[in-house]
Amino acid sequence: MAGSTFGKNFTVTTWGESHGKALGVVVDGCPAGLPLCEEDIQTYLNRRKPGSTRYATPRREDDSVQILSGVFEGKTTGTPISLLVPNTSQRSADYTEIASYYRPGHADYTFDEKYGFRDYRGGGRSSGRETIGRVASGAIAAKILKELGIEICAYTKAIGPVSIDMSRFDQDAITQTATGMPDRIASTQAEEYLSSCMAQLDSSGGIIECRITGMPAGIGEPVFDKLDARLGSAILSIGAVKAFEIGDGTAVASARGSENNDAFYTDENGVHKKTNHAGGILGGISDGDTILLRAYVKPTPSIFRQQETIGKDHENRSIQIKGRHDPVIVPRAVVVVECMTALAILDLVMENMTAKMDNLIDFYRK
Repeated sequence: MAGSTFGKNFTVTTWGESHGKALGVVVDGCPAGLPLCEEDIQTYLNRRKPGSTRYATPRREDDSVQILSGVFEGKTTGTPISLLVPNTSQRSADYTEIASYYRPGHADYTFDEKYGFRDYRGGGRSSGRETIGRVASGAIAAKILKELGIEICAYTKAIGPVSIDMSRFDQDAITQTATGMPDRIASTQAEEYLSSCMAQLDSSGGIIECRITGMPAGIGEPVFDKLDARLGSAILSIGAVKAFEIGDGTAVASARGSENNDAFYTDENGVHKKTNHAGGILGGISDGDTILLRAYVKPTPSIFRQQETIGKDHENRSIQIKGRHDPVIVPRAVVVVECMTALAILDLVMENMTAKMDNLIDFYRK
């Protein structure tokens, strides 16, 4: 399988399957001297692990991370960091039946067409558990970015028809509500909506928004490696994400230039913009303003009502899926969006070191 590695300078390679012995990631390109322990990573993994609320799959996993290499006496050594998370609660028997048919909305059919073979236990490599490696490596990237003054905050913007009110934004609520919403009132309304979906043996999609603050101007390359293109690649690589926006996103199509352009001005604190329709990126390069992106997440495809599909024999049939599944993917995907954003940003921050001679002179001629 190709395509399990992300990044050029800070590279991560994820491995493992939903019902294998373990999942993990190898991180290469992490600078030596970063203080790092398992708890730094575990904090992020705890935000995506299953079984934490009634709106997450009841599969119980500790998702306890082990650092196998690349750290000595509490600091990174500059060598590859290998991270492992054992699977401890597999119930592969729940999936035996689906070996004979293709689940609607899943990658079952496409995997069979591509490889002529698939791991039907929980989706194998296409399972949401693959994101464990993304989150574990993203936790390291986020820690490096914090050392540079760059902070990333993702949260649930909407679940189904329920959207947050930014006037009630409460960052603490992101990790305290079952929905990942920074608006406790909207979270309660979203929970009521999800309860209705569950009663109807159905699921819901939603929107995750992410803000990057502290970004200096000048990060990103102007052609194929545009900052927004690399962010889009990172976010759209998350299995359930079907659309991606920067700044005003699709709304720019109905705006006029006079409305969409962000006016610049200067004061004693430097260069600023009066608005941020561009979402902090111009010409594929950060402009120093807050970067704003959104990921649109589809409803969980595993629903418990009867559905129509075909078997491996390509005969039509009706099915009713069993197993343990999230009625909504969005709350557990918030940290995945946050971590993939961190990986994309850090990779381009490192690449920017070679953009100007002054950068090399400042580094090597102190």
